[in-house]
Amino acid sequence: MASTLVEDKAKACVDAAAECVQACEACASRCCIPGTDPAMAGCAKLCLDCAAICALCVTLLARGSGWSEQVCRLCAEICDACAAECERFEADGCRRCAEACRRCAEACRARVALSEEPPTAR
Repeated sequence: MASTLVEDKAKACVDAAAECVQACEACASRCCIPGTDPAMAGCAKLCLDCAAICALCVTLLARGSGWSEQVCRLCAEICDACAAECERFEADGCRRCAEACRRCAEACRARVALSEEPPTAR
């Protein structure tokens, strides 16, 4: 039997958050290129915040922290805000980031919902 690094009910959230970190970091770096729309500076800052909370979410879920539910809730909120900000721009990187943020927010909410389910009778 193969062992997993992360408990099964956290895996989808960890994977989505890790993908979101990458998309947000890439988007933020593109938003900061000289000559880009100055309005994208806010997008870059929010992408960096989103990448940070997603990375924290991955870390806490991986170690089975008791704080992971609260962080997942906050991660979903920040991902929603980041997606909304990125959707304001037509750049492909912003669009891909928004999609990754939406997937992560959904996965975080699903993870929290799993934690709130009552235990099943055996």
